[in-house]
Amino acid sequence: MYVGVLVTLAGPSVSELDSAVSAVHRGGEMMGVVSFAASGALVAVRKRLDLFGMVVLACATALGGGIVRDLLIGRTPPAAFTDLTYLSASIVTALVLYFIAPSRRLTKGPLEIADAIGLGLFCVTGTVIADSAGLGAPTAALLGMTTAIGGGVIRDVLSGEVPTVLRPDQDLYAIPALFGAAATAALLSFDLYRAWTGLLAAAAAVGFRLLARRYQWHAPLARHARD
Repeated sequence: MYVGVLVTLAGPSVSELDSAVSAVHRGGEMMGVVSFAASGALVAVRKRLDLFGMVVLACATALGGGIVRDLLIGRTPPAAFTDLTYLSASIVTALVLYFIAPSRRLTKGPLEIADAIGLGLFCVTGTVIADSAGLGAPTAALLGMTTAIGGGVIRDVLSGEVPTVLRPDQDLYAIPALFGAAATAALLSFDLYRAWTGLLAAAAAVGFRLLARRYQWHAPLARHARD
């Protein structure tokens, strides 16, 4: 009885803290899914695709990076196929935007914000999942970046565009994701990862991406490409 009183006075147990962190992590994943699904659906609006096209681009953008990550770490079948919550959230997001019917002229700003939020959240959650699979910090960070940019690459290919991460005229995209993933991997390595530190890493990646967009930061070109 005294032990139980002492634990209660000392605060939440380790299992309760782990459950809280897991809940925040799942919430972050869900927010990332919705954000990326919105960016895919908005691209479909700009491309004048129908409802089916909106749903396909929304799901591909929201789930593509996670599927690639899961396949690379041997997590089969991927979570997107075993937990239909993510697929359902993607479809609902596309349907909401379909009925809201945003003008093509008004999609640019919301698209950039939704894409940046998804990028920041996924680079963190992807790194955490890779780390939980027993991978080292460098590999976990690379897979975190892959989770963040994979869906956008699939979205761009399906919509008939050269992927943003490969275009020299586009602002930094993969580097903010790698920054957030590397920060998360460092936090995990030094046992400093908590729900709030993970959110800070995600916010830093989102801020990096939006600043890159605002001030048009580009990766340097090779010398011969500048001639």
